Amino acid sequence: MIYLRFPVLQLRKQTEQLQGYLYYLLRSETELLVIEAKREDLDYGFTQLVAEMLALDQWDRTPEQSTLIGAVTTGKIWQFGRLNRATKHIEQGLDSYRVPDDLEPLMRIIVQVLVA
Repeated sequence: MIYLRFPVLQLRKQTEQLQGYLYYLLRSETELLVIEAKREDLDYGFTQLVAEMLALDQWDRTPEQSTLIGAVTTGKIWQFGRLNRATKHIEQGLDSYRVPDDLEPLMRIIVQVLVA
């Protein structure tokens, strides 16, 4: 089952630096995907996404999921990142996906994250 929540879910204040609201959290039984929406600035949005994934890692202890996947989007452009929960290592995807041109690969990524 997938739950969509926006801006209803507020991360508890984990530290003075890690607090705020998630825009979207897609969740299946063992996987979750965090999405940060930004109007124009994907770089700033990715920085916020990293902070959200780090805070979510402290808040949600889903043992089956060794990585958290996140995305930052302007609505037309999407970019993905991954947090290794054990090492706290962040990887930023090199590819960007444009809607509607790259809609099929974008949807495949989102579905794959949730059913993996």
